[in-house]
Amino acid sequence: MSNVVTMETIAGKIHLIREIKVMLDADLAELYGVTTKALNQAVTRNEQRFPPDFMFRLAKEEKQELVTNCDRLDRLKHSSTLPRVFTEQGVAMLSSVLRSERAIRVNIQIMRVFTRLRRMVIDNKELRKEVEELKQITDERFQIVFETLDQLLHVENTPKKKIGFIVKEKLSKYGEKKQVSRKGTG
Repeated sequence: MSNVVTMETIAGKIHLIREIKVMLDADLAELYGVTTKALNQAVTRNEQRFPPDFMFRLAKEEKQELVTNCDRLDRLKHSSTLPRVFTEQGVAMLSSVLRSERAIRVNIQIMRVFTRLRRMVIDNKELRKEVEELKQITDERFQIVFETLDQLLHVENTPKKKIGFIVKEKLSKYGEKKQVSRKGTG
């Protein structure tokens, strides 16, 4: 079975809206090789298969934010309808509504991408946890180093006692003879 669409293409069409990974109806229609209208008609005929956690319409503000952040979605800017978005489960349900050979192959690819993204998030959480643990261990070990450095800096800032001796008589300028006063000679 040849890949109809690359995983990178699919991943580029997944958006984070309401803290959920979703795909737009127009993007899915493009991937499935149907019009957005045909996709939405199929969904409307089977609405009971798409509860709110599978599919929902974007609010006006969400649509505007999406258009603002994604240059490729400029086509939605002047659309009067609010797009539907599908969660991973909604995309899986689309395979029972759209029965073309292409839709089945694309759906399999989309499910693989969602699975890969979920794995990456889990790996990322584990990596973040390991980094935090390492940071804590390192902080404890370096705390001793920082305390020692603070002590050394404090010692360097105290005035140092001068070493050597001090000459108390006035020094004559170099090369000049010192005049000796002779009292009592005559």
